[in-house]
Amino acid sequence: MEAAADLAAGAEEGAKGDDAAGRLTYEIFSHLEAKFLFGRADVAAAAPPRAPGKVCVLSIDGGARASDGLLAGAALVRLEAALRRRAGSPAARLPDFFDVAAGSGAGGVLAALLFARGPRGRPLYAAEDALAFLLRRVRRGRSWPAGLVRRGGAGSAFGRALGELTLRDTVRPVLVPCYDLGTRAPFLFSHADAAESPAHDFRLRDVCAATCAGAAAVEVVSVDGGTRIRAVGGGTALGNPTAAAITHVLNNRREFPAAATVDDLLVMSIGTGEAAGRGEVARIAAEGVSDMVDQAVAMAFGHSRTTNYIRIQGTGSRRGGGGGGGRAPRACGGETGEQAVWKAEAMLLQRSVESVLFQGRKVAGETNAEKLERFARELAKEHARRKHHQQQHQAVEQASTDDDVLPPAVVVTPAAPKQTPTPPHKAITASSSSSAASAAGSTEAAAPSEAPPPPRRRRPRIAKSVLD
Repeated sequence: MEAAADLAAGAEEGAKGDDAAGRLTYEIFSHLEAKFLFGRADVAAAAPPRAPGKVCVLSIDGGARASDGLLAGAALVRLEAALRRRAGSPAARLPDFFDVAAGSGAGGVLAALLFARGPRGRPLYAAEDALAFLLRRVRRGRSWPAGLVRRGGAGSAFGRALGELTLRDTVRPVLVPCYDLGTRAPFLFSHADAAESPAHDFRLRDVCAATCAGAAAVEVVSVDGGTRIRAVGGGTALGNPTAAAITHVLNNRREFPAAATVDDLLVMSIGTGEAAGRGEVARIAAEGVSDMVDQAVAMAFGHSRTTNYIRIQGTGSRRGGGGGGGRAPRACGGETGEQAVWKAEAMLLQRSVESVLFQGRKVAGETNAEKLERFARELAKEHARRKHHQQQHQAVEQASTDDDVLPPAVVVTPAAPKQTPTPPHKAITASSSSSAASAAGSTEAAAPSEAPPPPRRRRPRIAKSVLD
């Protein structure tokens, strides 16, 4: 009986402990839910008023294979063309419209290529160039274990494309994840961290190798040699880096002072269409993680998700998604790069899919291409607003500079009294009278002198133009 009583008492205490742990877990989750993504109304109410505007975020999914980035590459080519047309600038590039880019795996390679700084501070590559880079890797038929990475260093394809550029050498902040086997935790390559310390600044070629590493780990070293990472692919840790990008923006007031809540963001997330893993288990796991992030971000935007957040994602179905069909591009199976791009373009013409919490995916009413066009319109509006604001700011500065400079002193000379012209014969008489009077007045002080001869009468000049 005593043993049974002790057992019951122990079970009761264990239940109380489980309840306490459950309540603590619930409180922690509720706090994170209220403060991070799902409810930031209190933060918005406490935020000081500011000028209207949005922080534009680009997020690109990707795996270790070049083909995993073909859907994103094709989408970005289409988006860049639409932005050039709307802005009226044939030389416009994607970094002119986005404030930060995040990418994992092949998506990280696209982000590094598109946002690397080239000559005169302009982006080094256009979207067409970045897609061509991936196509060259697809044509060589890289296998899954090797992926995009065959050998590191300056002799690799990343080294030839990016040279000695580092995380500091980007026109906009870039975020690229990997998984560090040394710490057994995700590691995020960040432009902000690189700007603060050389120990967190890595060469872009090494960043690309780390986020695309497949089965074999890649060791990368910081610029100063102080930090070493044994990395495997970014898809292992953050296959969909959208949440990481949003967290970085909202918690980095130095670079993004205008971002207080998710309502201050314009986010575009591009998926891979279908994860190209070795088997169905890996594919389902990768898709599940990406869909979960997509659901969380969509819930965070709430009522503004239709304008502030879009997700480009293929259906990955053999039957198609209501307008194009076809599976996601694959690197193996005898397909060429051109065929893979054709399939990526076909997926853009599909009706887009959306992840619904606890309900899987549903097919939306518009295609991925229509989503891109709609988001291009929002980006162009934000770009025009910033340009107008900058012009107004420059005008105000110029006006204040002009007010600070005193105008030169103006000396006003009094006008001479207007004289009535005297006829020539009267002038001669007056001159003679004046001379006679002067001579008469000076007889007492000096001996009389001869009167000066009368002035010669000059013939008035006539302008030649009048004569003609």
